[in-house]
Amino acid sequence: MKALRARDGEEPAQVRVRAFGASRDEEGTTSYPVPDTLREANAAIQTLGIDLEIIPDVAGADLVHSHTWYANFAGHIASLLHGIPHIITAHSLEPLRPWKSEQLGGGYAVSSFVERTAYESAAAIVAVSDGMRSDILRSYPSLDPRAVRVIYNGIDVDEWHPTVDPELLAALGVDAARPSVVFVGRITRQKGLPHLLRAVRMLPPDVQVVLCAGAPDTPQMMAEVTELVHELQDTRDGVIWIDRMLSRHELCTVLTAATVFVCPSVYEPLGIVNLEAMACGAAVVGTATGGIPEVVIDGVTGRLVPIDQSDDGTGTPNDPEQFAADMAAVLTEVVRDPERAAAYGAAGRERAARDFGWDTIAAQTAALYAEVTGSGR
Repeated sequence: MKALRARDGEEPAQVRVRAFGASRDEEGTTSYPVPDTLREANAAIQTLGIDLEIIPDVAGADLVHSHTWYANFAGHIASLLHGIPHIITAHSLEPLRPWKSEQLGGGYAVSSFVERTAYESAAAIVAVSDGMRSDILRSYPSLDPRAVRVIYNGIDVDEWHPTVDPELLAALGVDAARPSVVFVGRITRQKGLPHLLRAVRMLPPDVQVVLCAGAPDTPQMMAEVTELVHELQDTRDGVIWIDRMLSRHELCTVLTAATVFVCPSVYEPLGIVNLEAMACGAAVVGTATGGIPEVVIDGVTGRLVPIDQSDDGTGTPNDPEQFAADMAAVLTEVVRDPERAAAYGAAGRERAARDFGWDTIAAQTAALYAEVTGSGR
């Protein structure tokens, strides 16, 4: 939004952000907590309650742009109520995340209904990668393909940058002298952390593993990951699990120190975390799925791990042991060649700045707004 408001040589867009959660100290942004009457409701119903608070405040806008199903209901109803176009940016798709039924129960049926209804009525849908565009059209075949456009997510390379802080690394328990594999992500099915933990068993014993992982979807996922981590810690040293949310400075420091950053996701529409790692100069090893191959150039900014996946919507590897073995082999290859890993990191930083800068994304988004509203600019 900041980039839309400050485009060089263009009339700035008047953008109002309607956000979920705690208040934010940002001009033009209004936050909405869960209504008191819904504090004990299913999480999906809490989301709809927030959407209903947002809808009347959209009055007077030329268009409404929603991100993910959480805001899709507000965007769809605001479009109907106020007679304005609704644009959706798709960061994930409910049909491709069936494990959410473990988290939301019947709320998953609600979120799926909301997403389908909004998508089938939207004036335009932004996919964050070509892979995501294919998933959208496969999941919702009634859509007009011309309405689904690709605009990548961006990264601010001034905020995400190489950061050297030896004292902080030591405080986090990271040994800067050892080769390291770093993971950053939530503990969810789609992030593939259990597959990575099984791959770690096959890494050389001197390789350090830093897991910045928290916010489990379910107690069952947390229990599975905890068991796997403890098993690793019992059989090898240098397995560091940081389960709290790190600040940007802390994350930049950990990513800068990484020999390689790993993204073992089985579902990833784009993978902002890969861009964050690249912007910090880290080589990236990622699963060859979704939008990851559009971010990580195999043999240039890192390496891709092949995966043969189920077509049932879960993304589950058909041969989990082979997937883990392939991941271990690629990670070992990269950590054993630190000079090449550093070259991958330098190329990744350059690519993040050149191809994923917010000024480029803002220009493409503004052009879509002009097209949808007929404003001609």
